[in-house]
Amino acid sequence: MTLRELVLARPRLAHVFARDAHDRYVEPAWCSRRLFEVEWFVGVAHDPAAGSGQIVRSARLAGLKVTQADIAPIRRTAHSIDFFADETERDNVISNPPYGRLREFAEHALAHTRKRVALLVPLARLNAAGAWLRSTPLRRVWLLTPRPSIPPHSVILAGEKPQGGRVDFCWLVWEQGFAGAPELRWLHRDGTTP
Repeated sequence: MTLRELVLARPRLAHVFARDAHDRYVEPAWCSRRLFEVEWFVGVAHDPAAGSGQIVRSARLAGLKVTQADIAPIRRTAHSIDFFADETERDNVISNPPYGRLREFAEHALAHTRKRVALLVPLARLNAAGAWLRSTPLRRVWLLTPRPSIPPHSVILAGEKPQGGRVDFCWLVWEQGFAGAPELRWLHRDGTTP
């Protein structure tokens, strides 16, 4: 057997999911739980793309008051609000945004947030975002380890327990008024230093 045949015959341990039509992807609870263990948010936390509510639950467990919305809510406790049309001033915005509109989402959040913005994004998006990110008050980048599996909401509804994600993710944390180079840190699922 050739090397190529061996590689192709090796079982893949990572999931590959079809793109969700509504950009609804569900992160494991540890992603937001760990964020709230290392970052402080003063005031009310708002998730404008609340989806299944993982971030909302973690924020509440961290002792924060939380508001939530979604353009097409799947939970009765979330308000039906188009984030891009919402001009409400917020203390903090913390969200797993639609990845295809990352820049627009971040800029809108920063324009309507008094304190902090934290967005969970695929790490690969940062390569193309360098120019506009440099003009923002980006304070920290938290690389998530091990790589989380963040499947479409429909996969979770079907009862699947995904493991072995193929995409690297990070939290981008902006702080209003911050000037300087952002810090790069690692956020391990179990709270250990990688």
